[in-house]
Amino acid sequence: MIKDIDKRPRPRSPNIQIYRPQLTSVLSILNRITGIILSVCAVVLVIWLVAAATSHLAYAVVQGAIASWIGQIVLLAATFAFFIHLCGGIRHLVWDTVHGFELRSIYMSGWAVIAGGIGLTVTAWTVSFAMGG
Repeated sequence: MIKDIDKRPRPRSPNIQIYRPQLTSVLSILNRITGIILSVCAVVLVIWLVAAATSHLAYAVVQGAIASWIGQIVLLAATFAFFIHLCGGIRHLVWDTVHGFELRSIYMSGWAVIAGGIGLTVTAWTVSFAMGG
């Protein structure tokens, strides 16, 4: 009888089939994902700079890829990732001062990270279009 119990697969903790995602866990995962995205974007930035330093043709190819509608969607996502990661980092800096650990403050700052990320992304793109970009 005991041998049958030992053969059952053990549940993973936290069991994602039981617990629903909370704002804190979603933002923690999102912060890690945006960090990875920004690392990839740094490589793309270096490629763009090397292309600009290499030749007009190389720069035109990379700039054409960025200016395409797929490139613009990727650029928008990268901008959003940057601002979400920035706002999350500021949130963590506040936590490093041992402030904002009350449950209400945690959720307020979490929603502020989301609102700040969206607001800053929209502002950056609006300013970019207004400047003729």
